[in-house]
Amino acid sequence: MANLLVNAMGDACPIPVVKANQALSQMDTPGILEVLVDNEIAVQNLTRMGTGKGYAVQAEKQGDASYSVRIHVNARPEHAACSPEPVCVPDARGNLVVAVGSHVMGQGNDELGAILMKGFLFAVSQLPQLPRTMLFYNGGAKLTVDGSASLEDLKKLEAQGVEILTCGTCLNYYGLTEKLAVGSVTNMYTIVEKLAGAAQVIRP
Repeated sequence: MANLLVNAMGDACPIPVVKANQALSQMDTPGILEVLVDNEIAVQNLTRMGTGKGYAVQAEKQGDASYSVRIHVNARPEHAACSPEPVCVPDARGNLVVAVGSHVMGQGNDELGAILMKGFLFAVSQLPQLPRTMLFYNGGAKLTVDGSASLEDLKKLEAQGVEILTCGTCLNYYGLTEKLAVGSVTNMYTIVEKLAGAAQVIRP
């Protein structure tokens, strides 16, 4: 297995995609191509490029202006040989806010509700236009901490520029303040501001 690292920090679009395409063409055996970039748009374009070629892609926010995009080249898909010209796609985030007030979805059975919530958050990560902000409060705070089944999907969303905010009062109430694993802590005033300024709000 051959792994490659491409440093595209500071590179403007479409350079990160160009560099990634060049590196992929050099990978004759399965491996992981990791591309380092400093902005969410580059993450979105690299993710779109990798998934378009049939590869699994993982994106992770490492700092305020530091992102890692890992493209898993387990096998070369038949259509991978035909690489389209790299393009700069605008920010994929719309003025949509997702407000999550519980760690389960719906009422009736909590085990089923947890499965439904995991599926809902995964579906959000696959939207062609991502939400601008996701708010987690009350029981929803349990979804952004260590051990959450949805952490991978939420970290992918954060890496692509989605703002992940969790109510600090709620984290404290459940004794989870030190376990927050994605996004940042917020307060009720900010939550109200985000909801009031949204063009559309989705509450699962």
